[in-house]
Amino acid sequence: MPKPFIHEDFLLSNDVARTLYHEYAKSMPIFDYHCHLSPAEIAENRSYDNLTQVWLYGDHYKWRAMRTGGVPERLCTGDAGDWEKFQAWAQIVPQTLRNPLYHWTHLELKRYFGIDQRLSPETAKPIFEATREMLQTDAFRARGLMQSMKVKVVCTTDDPVDSLEHHRQIAAEGFAVKVLPTWRPDKAMAAENIETLNAYIDALGRAADRDISNYDTYLEALRRRHDYFHQMGCRLSDHGLETFYAEPYHDEDIRALFDKIRSRRPLHPAEQRQFKSALLHEFAVMDHEKGWTQQFHYGAMRNVNSRMFERLGPDTGFDSIGDRPVAEAASAFFDRLCRQGKLTKTILYNLNPRDNALLATMIGNYQDGTVPGKMQFGSGWWFLDQKDGMTAQINALSNMGLLSRFVGMLTDSRSFLSYPRHEYFRRILCDILGREVESGELPDEIDLLGRMVQDISFNNAKRYFAIDLDESAPPAKK
Repeated sequence: MPKPFIHEDFLLSNDVARTLYHEYAKSMPIFDYHCHLSPAEIAENRSYDNLTQVWLYGDHYKWRAMRTGGVPERLCTGDAGDWEKFQAWAQIVPQTLRNPLYHWTHLELKRYFGIDQRLSPETAKPIFEATREMLQTDAFRARGLMQSMKVKVVCTTDDPVDSLEHHRQIAAEGFAVKVLPTWRPDKAMAAENIETLNAYIDALGRAADRDISNYDTYLEALRRRHDYFHQMGCRLSDHGLETFYAEPYHDEDIRALFDKIRSRRPLHPAEQRQFKSALLHEFAVMDHEKGWTQQFHYGAMRNVNSRMFERLGPDTGFDSIGDRPVAEAASAFFDRLCRQGKLTKTILYNLNPRDNALLATMIGNYQDGTVPGKMQFGSGWWFLDQKDGMTAQINALSNMGLLSRFVGMLTDSRSFLSYPRHEYFRRILCDILGREVESGELPDEIDLLGRMVQDISFNNAKRYFAIDLDESAPPAKK
């Protein structure tokens, strides 16, 4: 009988790789320090009627593949029924060979549902029915799906104006998985659209219970929300940037720009960069004061299909890799913080693979011996969270930094079925190490290599983020 496609030694090419994965990596829990899971769905312990709801809703990776395969939008994001959408996806899956979606699809079917069949038009109906039956049980509700993958910590992505009421509920109920917010203040510095930014400033004022009349009170309102997030257990920030911003400015310049924003007068591009530079610096200072870790995801060109953006909104699969220069601005940004003694723990994620060596060397400029791996080159992100992208990131970090201090993989996902991506990463890591032992490039010392694998899989993140895994964050009042 032929072995299943997803078998126990999937992606593991030799005995050393197999030993490292099965004896060291496989049993490690998951510290998912960056994701886009819905706190509301965790709080309500959402159940799903069928695989389409938990698998295809909100997954722009799959939508892109479906559109490429000729599937009409009605079957991607439109008003088609769940079975129709699943059937359309099943027709596309055989066409995704050599795309990571093929691996992820079958890993998820295997790990969550125990299904060895490969998804195709012929197997679509029995898989849809079998998974629908399982999804009716408590083990397949949102919380059960997380616990089945041994998830210990989840850091969601949250706007400063968010109430965090769902995080409060989750903590009060004593859920075994620690679910913490992450401060994502992108909208607070988005000066390209004056009307949108003014509406956001008004919303921030309401959330912070502060009348925002000028730039100083704007910063005060942001600090109030930053304080509130900290009370709620937040220990990380995240920033989605086109590139880094480090334009020279004086505080009076930014006060004048804020007044211009509030009077509904658009900022020129140079003024926008100044405004972004000022706020990005202020956010970094806030993070340092509280000992948080700041994350920077940069390099995406978002919503480039304006027609579909107007029709469907953001995060629907119409983004790509950008190529803006980054090195000079990033170094200026970090150097200013370093000179002021206000550079906190930092993780950098690039979307353009040309920047791998750039980031691997950039982080070495600002390591200071206070925290092992204080500056981190983050795991392959978005278009790079596949085998080639992960391998390239691992190799660049190994050659120019210390792979042994890497805080490892994250899901960056909206799906509760995405946790096998951690397994995928661990198998790739173990295979890289196993191949280099086989070629004589690494010593054949399993315990030495195994400890590093376990550190990268979980231990490094646990130490780096210093989040107590035994106690829930105390419910804070708004």
